[in-house]
Amino acid sequence: MSKIKPYKDSDLGKKEQVTKMFDTISGDYDGLNRVISFGIDVKWRKKVVNIVKNTNPNTILDIATGTGDLAINLAQTNATKITGLDISSGMLEIGKQKIKTKGLDTKIEMVLGDSENMPFANNTFDAITVAFGVRNFENLENGLKEIYRVLKPNGTFVILETSVPTKTPFKQGYKLYTKHILPLIGKVFSKDRSAYKYLSESASVFPYGEALNNILRKTGFINVEDFPQTFGVATIYKSSK
Repeated sequence: MSKIKPYKDSDLGKKEQVTKMFDTISGDYDGLNRVISFGIDVKWRKKVVNIVKNTNPNTILDIATGTGDLAINLAQTNATKITGLDISSGMLEIGKQKIKTKGLDTKIEMVLGDSENMPFANNTFDAITVAFGVRNFENLENGLKEIYRVLKPNGTFVILETSVPTKTPFKQGYKLYTKHILPLIGKVFSKDRSAYKYLSESASVFPYGEALNNILRKTGFINVEDFPQTFGVATIYKSSK
């Protein structure tokens, strides 16, 4: 697992550092995401929604929900209750404003909490999603065990996460973009220069593809599949309990 920390000069643990980082960039996060991904992240989230929608869930948990983009999109399913969980109060506040504006505040609840110690009973949710959040877990295995715990038997778990292209020239282009261009964009447009440097570095060392599939299987998930997106710069993982 990655030892990269958002604030290398800090004595805080990764969890506290990630919280501080996302609180700081919460106001810039949505706009910067669209710029950094050229808007393609919207398409990826739609694919996650379609996967979840096909399972007809009644209750959905979106972990590391941030400003609620995926939770809001999941309102397109027939679920009666969607819960967004995040450790950053700053990100959640932005999300709550967006949800209220869209008139979804009776359907979507935003909860402040730790993904590795969630305030939910065993076997609570029909479907669980995480978009660009698992690489920020302090302990990936602990986080996945918690997800497994609160997911209902036969429930669906979907991850959307960055990955590294394996084919030329996409692999070389990805490394150039994440090493030089992404941190520059963060430096120019964000209040926190180190945040986007951390996000690009953490993506480059996080397990992806079959490596993450094996971790999911080790945790107990079954029917594990992965679907690389846009030449492999992101991957959708689908599994069940």
